[in-house]
Amino acid sequence: MQLTKYAHSCLRIEHDGGVLVIDPGTFSDPVSLDGADAVLITHEHPDHVDVEAVRRQLDRRPFVIHGPASLAGVLGDAASALSPVEPGASFTAAGVPIRAYGGRHAVIHPDIPVIDNLGYLVDDVVYHPGDSLVVPEDVQIDTLFAPIHAPWSKFSEVVDFIRAVAPRRVYALHDGLLNDRGYAVLDRQYAALSRSDYQRLAPGTTLDV
Repeated sequence: MQLTKYAHSCLRIEHDGGVLVIDPGTFSDPVSLDGADAVLITHEHPDHVDVEAVRRQLDRRPFVIHGPASLAGVLGDAASALSPVEPGASFTAAGVPIRAYGGRHAVIHPDIPVIDNLGYLVDDVVYHPGDSLVVPEDVQIDTLFAPIHAPWSKFSEVVDFIRAVAPRRVYALHDGLLNDRGYAVLDRQYAALSRSDYQRLAPGTTLDV
């Protein structure tokens, strides 16, 4: 598989001619959706699903959207393309095996309602947790994309999450609210403490997984 990291939380995976896109949100480039055969969405927040970009791409080329059933409330007309996913489900998207984990978004604040969120394990190799720190306990993860910065996260908890997953390598995810100073500080700390091969990929970087 070839994986391209787009800004913030968006990944594009190409495998055997199929194109799978995860979390094409408003912070990332809509070009990530070009030629998509399937889209995985972890949850309904706009930094994870750019509804207008998804609608425009659906008008050009139909595809299936996989995600929590609650997404229907924000997708509008595009909800007809939604295939609801439950935690624990296994399915195939763009020819790639997927397993869904978790079920709930991390708590931002007690006064803010907790919404549905799914983490996705792609081909038993790549794990994208969305906005959660749910650890898959039934598989050894090779490549983890860890949410390194968010209103709901705490540095020590993310470090412990990475250590618990214990991947061969870990890449930064959910970093769209950081500036260069923040990148420098967090990259140094995660590299020192994660106990994994940690890197942050520039948007548009492609690697083999």
